[in-house]
Amino acid sequence: MRTTKGARPVRLKRSGLASIADDPEAFEAFYRRHVDEVTRFLARRAGDPHTVADLVAEVFLAVLDSAHTYRPALGSETAWLYGVARNTLLAERRRAARELRAGGRIAGRRLLEPDDVARLEDRIDAESPARRALEAMNDLPESERALLELVVIDQLTVSEAAAALGIRQGTARVRLYRARRALQRVPGVVPPLVMEGIK
Repeated sequence: MRTTKGARPVRLKRSGLASIADDPEAFEAFYRRHVDEVTRFLARRAGDPHTVADLVAEVFLAVLDSAHTYRPALGSETAWLYGVARNTLLAERRRAARELRAGGRIAGRRLLEPDDVARLEDRIDAESPARRALEAMNDLPESERALLELVVIDQLTVSEAAAALGIRQGTARVRLYRARRALQRVPGVVPPLVMEGIK
């Protein structure tokens, strides 16, 4: 039995997250627990409210398909969910790049209510410092940047970030050290939080 704040207890039909694929109540509880985290994660990485709304929906659709892959021993639900969100975002970026190369962009977006747009614009504005920090990380190798994003921007532990990226904790620690050292050489860009642990 699992409960969420403000929701009635939900009995899972199968163990773990696998039940959310065929239990609407379990999925709703999972969604309510994590929708704000996923929205913040995506608002840090996308500057358009329509894109953020679409990606949030895609992440939770992907969760339904991949819930059976979650293993609690490898990390928290949040770490696993950030891995799903990151893969969804990367897939969207690849798709958008293919469209641009093909000669045009198709603007097929669902309509948002004015209140939805205003709320997402506020969220995007609130995450603008994180987007600037992500831009400063663009020169890092992808593997180091992805790890640094998850630890510093999204505030996962190193072990949770390693689980989200599918790498060993030792590898994650080495990559994080390298990324922090590289950013230490960029004057005026790196906030103290990024450099935590670097002497």
